[in-house]
Amino acid sequence: MKNIDFYFSIGSTYTYLTITRILDVEKKHGVKFNWKPFSVRVIMKEMNNIPFPKDKKNKVDYMWRDIERRAERYGFFAKTPVPYPLSEFDLANKLAILGLKEGWGIDYVRLTYKRWFQQGKEPATEPNISEICSELKLDKEKVILNANSKEIEKEYLVNTDNARNNKVFGSPSFIVGNEIFWGDDRMEDAISWSKNNV
Repeated sequence: MKNIDFYFSIGSTYTYLTITRILDVEKKHGVKFNWKPFSVRVIMKEMNNIPFPKDKKNKVDYMWRDIERRAERYGFFAKTPVPYPLSEFDLANKLAILGLKEGWGIDYVRLTYKRWFQQGKEPATEPNISEICSELKLDKEKVILNANSKEIEKEYLVNTDNARNNKVFGSPSFIVGNEIFWGDDRMEDAISWSKNNV
């Protein structure tokens, strides 16, 4: 089975499309994605990249509508605009790292994105975080405490450093060997490359 590194940040809007369909794609193509939450915010600041510039309304409106159209094409939906940027960006991603270590991370990420793009509930804030923890039968206070631990912070920084070293500049990104594939619409390209060139 081919392994593909999947770098993502909860807070990236187009990543909603990937998160929602990635398990079906994985099963269909017989590949394995290695989920790696990182801080795309840090990397984008280093590049002076503003994804939704306030002074470019036409572009922003297009991006929100594009996400809606693409979601519909995939067979689900998005109700945009959603709360953006996230006020608890780092906590949302550190919770994902903790969850991936403990076995509930993928469910957490998928629920977080679903609630964000279908119900307008901002990740890692109330009441969303309490509702998700309840649904996943998690002790909210405990997971928040553990997500803010030095161990998780270190892994978050390592993931971000690894993303930077792999020349990742956005989320979602897929790494196959030395090749990078950026964007939800490149997920299948990454799979094809992994099967034909690795």
